[in-house]
Amino acid sequence: MNNDPELSGKYLGTISNDFVKIADTIKEASYQIRKSGFELPIFPICRDEQPIGQLLIGRKDLHLEWNYFASFLDEFIQRELVAKDREEDFRKTYKDPDEFCCLFVIDRDFTRFLFIPYPED
Repeated sequence: MNNDPELSGKYLGTISNDFVKIADTIKEASYQIRKSGFELPIFPICRDEQPIGQLLIGRKDLHLEWNYFASFLDEFIQRELVAKDREEDFRKTYKDPDEFCCLFVIDRDFTRFLFIPYPED
């Protein structure tokens, strides 16, 4: 659940370019998810359609590289993307949602969690 060097070299540039454009929307979505009583927002991103969460920002809508979906830890446990016996480890690793966004990068056979800081105001 740490930021992976493989991720950095291959994906971090396009993710960072997108994230600057949509960080405020993602941060507000994170707040609304938590305000609604759901813990640990997770934002799956993928270039194609995928079944996790609900589409928040389509890549074609804002000329982005990635589609951004909104979800939370319980869905990841239900889908067995986070094993129930690893839930506590995930909670310990999860960073402050007011300062960091938890992305779940999906690209063909590659999947990784990535915590990216929100830009400073």
